Amino acid sequence: MDKKLKELKKHYDEVPIPKELDFVVENALKQGKKKKKNKAPQWLLGSAAAAMLFTAGLNVSPAMARSLADIPVVGNIIKVLTWTEYEVAEDTYDAKIKVPSIENLENTELANTLNEKYRSEGKALYDDFIAEVGDIKANGGGHYGIDSGYVIKTDNDQLLSIGRYIVNTVGSSSTVMHYDTIDKQNEILITLPMLFKDNSYIQAISDNIKEQMREQIAASNEDKVYWIKGAGLPDENLMEDLDFKAIDAKQQFYISDKGKLVISFDKYEVAPGYMGVVEFEIPTEVLQNILVSNKYIH
Repeated sequence: MDKKLKELKKHYDEVPIPKELDFVVENALKQGKKKKKNKAPQWLLGSAAAAMLFTAGLNVSPAMARSLADIPVVGNIIKVLTWTEYEVAEDTYDAKIKVPSIENLENTELANTLNEKYRSEGKALYDDFIAEVGDIKANGGGHYGIDSGYVIKTDNDQLLSIGRYIVNTVGSSSTVMHYDTIDKQNEILITLPMLFKDNSYIQAISDNIKEQMREQIAASNEDKVYWIKGAGLPDENLMEDLDFKAIDAKQQFYISDKGKLVISFDKYEVAPGYMGVVEFEIPTEVLQNILVSNKYIH
C-alpha cells in the first residue's frame, strides 16, 4: 500500500490537473471496476486545407489513473474527461470543439447515452463547420468560427452538473448552453419536471424571473436590459414578439453546489446580445411548496 501511495503522489506532483476537473471520492470502501479506455475513432478530413482532427484522449495521466484504480480505498470516481478535440486553424476560419466524456458511472446505459450524445454533437458541429466553410469559400470567402466545450458547474458528493457551450462567431456571435445534471449516488439524470409535484413550477419560476429582471433593470442605471414589458424600457410597444412570458417546461438549468436551482437563457433569448448568456438563481422559498422533496433543492 505504501508503495502504491508513493507512486500516486509522484504522478500527482508531475501531472497538472485541469481546473475544471474535480475528483470526488464516492463509495470509499467499494472496489473500483476496471474500465476499458475509450478509443477515439479516426475520421478522414477530406480536402479541408490546414484542418486538423486529433484525439486529445483522457486528460489525466494514464499512469496516475492506473494507480488510483489499484488502491482499493479509492474505488470508483465519477469524473468528466476530454474524450476528443477537433481543431481547425486556417486563415479566417477557426474551430475548436472539445467533446466531454463521463467516466466510471456504474449505470452504463446512462453513461453510454450521454457520451454518445456528446460525441454525436461534436462530430455534427465539426461536419457542419467544414460544410459552411466550403460554402463561404465558394462564394468569395469570409470569416467563420466556432468554439465549443464544457464547464463543470457542480461536482460534489451528490451532484454532477455539466454545462456544454457552443459559441458561433460568424457576424454577430451567438452562444448556446446545454446542461446535464446527474445524481451521482443513484446514477440517474435529473430533469426539471421531475423536481416538482406538477407543472405549476413553470409559472412560479417565470414570475420570479420577471421580478428579478425588473429589479435588476431598476438598479442597473440602464446597464441591464431584459425583454420584458412593464420595466420602464423605451419603445415597449415594439417588444410584443420579444416580451418574456414564461420559461419552457424543459428550460435549461443546473443545480448549484449550494443546492439552488439556476435557470439559464441563451444569448438573445431574453435580452440583447451584449448581455450574453444570463442566469437566474431561484430562491428555494419560492419553490418550497411545489418541490417533490428537498433532496436536491434546499
